[in-house]
Amino acid sequence: MEFKHKSVLLKECIENLRIRPDGIYVDGTLGGGGHSYEICRRLSEKGRLIGIDQDAAAIEAAGERLGEFAGKVTIVRSNYCNMRAELAKLGITSVDGVILDLGVSSYQLDEADRGFTYREDAPLDMRMDQRQTLTAKDVLNEYSEMELYRIIRDYGEDKFAKNIAKHIVSARDEHVIETTGELIHIIKAAIPAKVRAVGGHPAKRTFQAIRIEVNHELDVLRDSLDDMIDLLDDGGRICIITFHSLEDRIVKTIYKKNENPCVCPPEFPVCVCGKKPKGRVVTRKPIVPGDVELEENPRAKSAKLRVFERIR
Repeated sequence: MEFKHKSVLLKECIENLRIRPDGIYVDGTLGGGGHSYEICRRLSEKGRLIGIDQDAAAIEAAGERLGEFAGKVTIVRSNYCNMRAELAKLGITSVDGVILDLGVSSYQLDEADRGFTYREDAPLDMRMDQRQTLTAKDVLNEYSEMELYRIIRDYGEDKFAKNIAKHIVSARDEHVIETTGELIHIIKAAIPAKVRAVGGHPAKRTFQAIRIEVNHELDVLRDSLDDMIDLLDDGGRICIITFHSLEDRIVKTIYKKNENPCVCPPEFPVCVCGKKPKGRVVTRKPIVPGDVELEENPRAKSAKLRVFERIR
């Protein structure tokens, strides 16, 4: 199956990166290479792009798409949380821009075998990196009812989280939950019929929650964002597209902390903690897709772009 993914907020990202032709840029979620392609088009022969992705199919697809820029592009199979270490291997200690698109690619959603989709029956997988061992099947069959409830409540923001967790545990007591179809059946049984009739697919939130847990998506973002800001040269920018309120909150909070890191009590006349601002938040409010983009790509609906600029 061909790797397809329509790049979200593409124009807005490129504008906000303010690309320097001789600069070094990192696409930490390379995907199909849509954002990277537009960055590469604006680079001179001295410019450089490093693309990072943990998905083998994305690596292959992006390699083909960016083939015409071979001299400027280096593609690495890794998680963006390893960005500093991967760049160090390439002799790079600072960059002019970083972009992260935290959405699941259309390819991952549409290829049933990956287990991301609730539209077809497939094995419960949901791993973005097929080299890791933890799968959705493991989470559903081995986590306690309390852990499942917490994940579905926090990551899925589903008000029926408690009942869904209870139904999952009850079902697995009879036999191991193996497929997405079985999980959908369990979720439907846990949600009242009148609620199922409105507001999209009843399994959507739970699938999202399990996927976030399998791939440690929020932990990875929380633990590596400061590091990525530190990598930026003076005037360098980081653009992050989120699709989930918890992701967006993490980005907003960490940007804010890097803009104003002072921890002194407000009554202190001057700062004595010694923590210096690392830059400024460019986007006071997130940039969201316009009507035209939403019409062309409904999957962009929950996308939010936030931008931070490094000032050294």
